[in-house]
Amino acid sequence: MSALTAVSELVSPVGRAVGLTLLSGAVATVLGLLYKSYARERMPEGLAVLVGLGTVGLWLNTATALQQFLGGGEALPSHATAVTNVAAFVFGAVAGVAGARVGDRLATDAVALTGAAELDGDVSRLVRTVGRFTTVELPGEIDDMEGYEPVAPETKESLAGKTLRFPRRLTVAELRDRLATRLRDDYGVGHVDADIGDDGAVEFLALGGRVAGIGPTLPSGTVAVAVRADPAFSAGAGDLVQVWTREPDPERVATAELRAAVGDVATLAVGADDATNLDPDAEYRLVTLPTEPRADREFSAQLRAADETVGVVEIAGGSALDGATAGGLDVSVVAVRTDAGVETLPAPDRVFAPGDTLYVIARPDRLRKVESAATETAESAAPDVR
Repeated sequence: MSALTAVSELVSPVGRAVGLTLLSGAVATVLGLLYKSYARERMPEGLAVLVGLGTVGLWLNTATALQQFLGGGEALPSHATAVTNVAAFVFGAVAGVAGARVGDRLATDAVALTGAAELDGDVSRLVRTVGRFTTVELPGEIDDMEGYEPVAPETKESLAGKTLRFPRRLTVAELRDRLATRLRDDYGVGHVDADIGDDGAVEFLALGGRVAGIGPTLPSGTVAVAVRADPAFSAGAGDLVQVWTREPDPERVATAELRAAVGDVATLAVGADDATNLDPDAEYRLVTLPTEPRADREFSAQLRAADETVGVVEIAGGSALDGATAGGLDVSVVAVRTDAGVETLPAPDRVFAPGDTLYVIARPDRLRKVESAATETAESAAPDVR
């Protein structure tokens, strides 16, 4: 009889510890599955341990409080009870980590069974309505931006139909900026033209590549030429230099802008007429000149680095821009060409007439709307042009 009593006293604490361990694992499994579905990543192990310990602690505290309230509890727990509680906490922490991993696996398997390629597609409807993210699904067809280098076909294929997530409570403008930044940083896209509706849906998307090479940076009427020369020490791109032949009779050949120098080879930006005076077999001496302001090149460099671009729009009769003012457009009008000539920086109250050609600076999406409004009738043009 004493042996049965000893076994009973041993089995009871062990069963209690095992039960609390299983309970911790079950709770962690459920929370791990929800965490994976909600945050699209595995629950951190620290959080899983906290869930396991919290489950055991909540159960023990509740049981002890009920026993004390009903009058059946001991003032001080026995040594066996203390050991059982400590073991339950240890095994509960381990079960919490294991349960979180099981929940993560169940969530992944559930997505795989539905045939989805990414978890985003399955939870997008949930997080769009009650989650902490705003989901944005890119169109299946992505256009190229006019006037920009085309994006690689592989990049457009990887982005077509892709679902991206962003923080909630973003305005349409903020969401568009976040989308453009995401595409530039993560996918190497140079320029983004996107129309996003009030519901967060991408109605139009066009991409442009990054401008590469020296050609796009050359002002009109200039060319780049590589010659053998000896630029001054510390001379760098952007320095204004004079190109002289060597002795015995030095002669100035051209004035150029130094773009690069590697060893005894220098790349110069010179006028197209002066380029014919340079001998590819000769060696020249470069004389660095004081810095001169180059407003045209600085403006070109700033414009290339910005999201805005320059566009030319001709106003048709009866269009939405017929009779509009420069200040009423959501773009910067830098010049207006008429039969009388070119008017730079028109006043805000300058009224446009049919036949006027506008030179505007704006983001590609706004420029596209202005171009449409310049040809469409006032009734069918986009209402947000003005």
